[in-house]
Amino acid sequence: MKLALVVPGGVDRSGEQRVIPALLALIERLAHAHDVHVFALHQEAAAGRWQLAGASVHNIGNRSTRWRAIAAIRAEHRRAPFDLVHAIFSGSCSLVAVVAAKLLRLPSLVHVAGGELVALHGIGYGGRRKWKGRLREACVLRGADAITAASAPIIDALHALGLQACRVPLGVDLGKWPPLAPRERTARPRLIHVASLNRVKDQPTLLHALAALREAGVAFQVDIVGVDTLQGEMQRLTAGLGLEHCVSFAGFKTQRELRPLMAAADLLVMSSLHEAGPLVMLEAAVAGVPTVGTAVGHIAEWAPSAALAVPVADAPALAGAIRRMLDDEALRLRVAAAAQRRAIHEDANHTAAVFGAIYRRLLACE
Repeated sequence: MKLALVVPGGVDRSGEQRVIPALLALIERLAHAHDVHVFALHQEAAAGRWQLAGASVHNIGNRSTRWRAIAAIRAEHRRAPFDLVHAIFSGSCSLVAVVAAKLLRLPSLVHVAGGELVALHGIGYGGRRKWKGRLREACVLRGADAITAASAPIIDALHALGLQACRVPLGVDLGKWPPLAPRERTARPRLIHVASLNRVKDQPTLLHALAALREAGVAFQVDIVGVDTLQGEMQRLTAGLGLEHCVSFAGFKTQRELRPLMAAADLLVMSSLHEAGPLVMLEAAVAGVPTVGTAVGHIAEWAPSAALAVPVADAPALAGAIRRMLDDEALRLRVAAAAQRRAIHEDANHTAAVFGAIYRRLLACE
């Protein structure tokens, strides 16, 4: 079949910078069986087209993006008809996908993968902060023929809005990110945090938890990996808390560069206010590294057997959970093994297979 996949970005022509690895893994697997055209709304400022992971990428660019994206899907449909339109992320992606599908009389599928269903007014984040966003999501999601989401908390949020959805995690490519058996920790515990430095990831809670651990006499080293969107604010907080000797900021890393840092880690620590995933938790699990973090996304649904979860924005609780995991090696290895089993079972092949089954079901209903 011919598929139109609408994404915000994550499909840079380099295949390494500004990409979402789980998205590339999905595209590659879909392209093995189907003719896949990816419509990226904002990968580059100017319109363009390239091949990636076996698919044709149509970059729309920054000017009149939504309407030009709909026009681009319709133009490609005229060249050879699409069978289905699929949005990864709701918001603008789902609007484009559902409107284009309605115009072309095709089935549509929306995968909710971000902050479309939340309203975090304190940091200006979320698709439900304003009435226009709430109205748009209500209309678009009800207009979709099927809805999926990565984790149980997002499914529950959709159900609370009266929307039925199927859970489909965006799994890890085990060929490019092979499993490592959980291993005993190093003498000096090594923690890793992988996320853009931004308000949603709430690194201040993480840093205050680390300061509490240091004050309690716990030795550790932390690698913080991710693009800094806060102009050095977290580095200044680190210095102010006296953590500069045990916290390192590594900046952005490609998957190839991240792998040895993850392999050397004993624990992934996350402090997010909201997550649909996080995808890095699945990568950590495959690499034999368990997660301690706030009760969002996969962390909430995997706890307590395959992760340790604490309330959002609770630095003392986060510090306590990290210390519990570091003090109890049997617990840490048990959680790591349980997490790895789950992540391997729901890998990139599983993701593609589930989406393929949904595609066939939607087309059978036409």
